[in-house]
Amino acid sequence: MVFPSYENDDVEEKNKVNIEEFKEKTYVAELESKVLRMELENRDLNRENAQLKKENEILKRELDKLRIPPLILGTVIDRVEDRKVVVKSSTGPSFLVTISNFVNKDEIVPGARVCLNQQTLAIVDILPKEKDYRAMAMEVDERPNISFSDIGGLEEQIKEVKEVVELPLTHPELFEKVGIEPPKGVLLYGPPGTGKTLLAKAVAHETNASFIKIVGSELVKKFIGEGAKLVKDVFKLAKEKAPCIIFIDEIDAVASRRTESLTGGDREVQRTLMQLLAEMDGFESKGDVKIIAATNRPDILDPAILRPGRFDRIIEVPAPSEEGRLEILKIHTKNMNLKHVDLKKIAKMTEGCVGADLKAICTEAGMFAIRDGREYVTMDDFLAAIEKVWAKKRDNKTDRPTLHVMYG
Repeated sequence: MVFPSYENDDVEEKNKVNIEEFKEKTYVAELESKVLRMELENRDLNRENAQLKKENEILKRELDKLRIPPLILGTVIDRVEDRKVVVKSSTGPSFLVTISNFVNKDEIVPGARVCLNQQTLAIVDILPKEKDYRAMAMEVDERPNISFSDIGGLEEQIKEVKEVVELPLTHPELFEKVGIEPPKGVLLYGPPGTGKTLLAKAVAHETNASFIKIVGSELVKKFIGEGAKLVKDVFKLAKEKAPCIIFIDEIDAVASRRTESLTGGDREVQRTLMQLLAEMDGFESKGDVKIIAATNRPDILDPAILRPGRFDRIIEVPAPSEEGRLEILKIHTKNMNLKHVDLKKIAKMTEGCVGADLKAICTEAGMFAIRDGREYVTMDDFLAAIEKVWAKKRDNKTDRPTLHVMYG
């Protein structure tokens, strides 16, 4: 008799249970994986949502700024009460307005530039001081590197410029002891290229003063009042940079003699001139600002600018003498490698040449040496350079200097 086997049934039952457990675990793992993915996706969506909310808030703030009406600019005229001031608006009329609690009332002083609310006209902000960047764009040199030793043949002119400009800046006590007012400015006149600008730069170097160089034509502007405002800003900049020297080159462009027959442009030039005269009268002669002007046409200047109290010293800067030309040649050739060059003969040959011509002759002589492949300059190079510079002078319809001594 055969008995049925129960062990196989138990094994099959156990296998079924294990399979069910495995399927259940696999299903749970898949669910957990899906839950993890959904959590990560949810986290990314939350992060993206937060970023979008920030961008939305930024855009809303920008939109609110665009919706805010523009502010009115004004200038404080007078202080009436603790938070009440009189303001002249940019549109023209003046108003008695209130200072906002968000603004420091101590900073509200006469002349301050402020912003006014368009509806209530209350002061809501303070603007920085106005600066004219056109004046800042002028050539401002903190200390030129030109000294009196770089100028030849102008000993008397250097002495007079020192008395007018350098002494009041470096030794003002001398004028106080004597009991006189120091001169305000000096006018240099003479042919072009005689060293007028070099004199102004040298005195600024010796006094450690800032140097503001402007050309008279730069003060002539197209629109009414522009030139006068620029003159005012230049003097204001000079006071900020004090001690300072204002050098006005070609002053005849703005300070020519006034006539009765005027065009619109002439009237604007005269307004600029009147502002210049007022500024020259307005600053103290004992101050740290001095004026030097230069021109080669003193005959056309207006008498008002030549009177004492404006240009107290008028100095002629003529073409150099033979000794002066020799000094200038020595200055320009001190770094040159010369060979058998007689500077005295060159000085005699160049009668009528100014400092700029002599510098051009030295430069051209060096160029002739370079063309020949030499490291030194000879007398022949200088003779060729003199002829070349004279040819340019003839082309410019200027008088040719006389040859007194020919080099043989």
